[in-house]
Amino acid sequence: MGVHVPDGFFNAPTSVATGLIAAGAVGFSLQRANRELRETGPALAGLTAAFVFAVQMVNFPVGAGTSGHLLGGALAAALVGPWTAVLVMSTVLLVQGLLFADGGLTALGTNITLMGLVTVLVGYFLTRALLKVMPRRVGSVVPAATVGALVSVPVAALAFTGLYSIGGAVDIPLAKLATAMVGWHILVGIGEAVITATVLSAVVATRPDLVYAARHLQQDLVLVDADGNSSTVSPDRPIGAQPAGRSLGVGIAVTLVVAGGLSLFASAHPDGLEFVGGKLGFDGAAKDSAVAGSPLADYGVHGIGNTQVSGALAGIIGVLVTIVVGLAIAKLASLRASKAS
Repeated sequence: MGVHVPDGFFNAPTSVATGLIAAGAVGFSLQRANRELRETGPALAGLTAAFVFAVQMVNFPVGAGTSGHLLGGALAAALVGPWTAVLVMSTVLLVQGLLFADGGLTALGTNITLMGLVTVLVGYFLTRALLKVMPRRVGSVVPAATVGALVSVPVAALAFTGLYSIGGAVDIPLAKLATAMVGWHILVGIGEAVITATVLSAVVATRPDLVYAARHLQQDLVLVDADGNSSTVSPDRPIGAQPAGRSLGVGIAVTLVVAGGLSLFASAHPDGLEFVGGKLGFDGAAKDSAVAGSPLADYGVHGIGNTQVSGALAGIIGVLVTIVVGLAIAKLASLRASKAS
């Protein structure tokens, strides 16, 4: 979605249903993420969560007085794997909902379902499908994941429309809703694709072993013996073959700059969902979050008069909290899997 779903957009049964879907997805991901975490490590999961949080603060204009921001599901899946990405996105949405009043608390399950499940699975499995028909090299991950990112956003918008047809708070023509949501979110998806391509290109160029989707795309080695007989060997190069500390440190620094600096230049125009809600008349159903009085609500530190300082500090706090929570959830996934085995 171009923006987090607030409380009030859906009726109680629909919110409960998406909450159960989200809880099931998180529980399943906690079980399945261990294999990915053995390759990527919990630190990369925590950093990915923080980076997605930071970049989501940077709204970009998409035209006609509308803006969008990165959803990040396809990017996270390419970096750390699909099941870890579900945990990463859930972490981001949890921190945003509880600390920053971004998205409703009763709509948390809806937001996790749409942004933490639909975008991840659509983005990742489309990436994997494209990689099967593209040249088998690490660089193929960038265009494949870019397409996955582009498609994942309007699909999430279409999923929102489907949920709204079941339990939307305001009676509106669904054909108009679908057309508006998908149309605007195709534009948001273009921005999503550009950001995904930029980030993955940088990481693939410097540390391809940190990209989960690229880790198994190394070219096979052809060995030739003294008699001229050749054999093919698939190289084994797990993450950690090179020290990751410096790369993670650079990643944290970039994330803090995005959250504490670049976010101050974000577009002030309404997000895609806000814009469509205003045009079709269901924005009035939105209710304030139960934590609207949080000291960090609306991405500002209450009590600090300077707007830029307040916003920058809130972004930095959010990044640090997201790293800690993301790291803790990733470690929990590893422990659960270890006990299960």
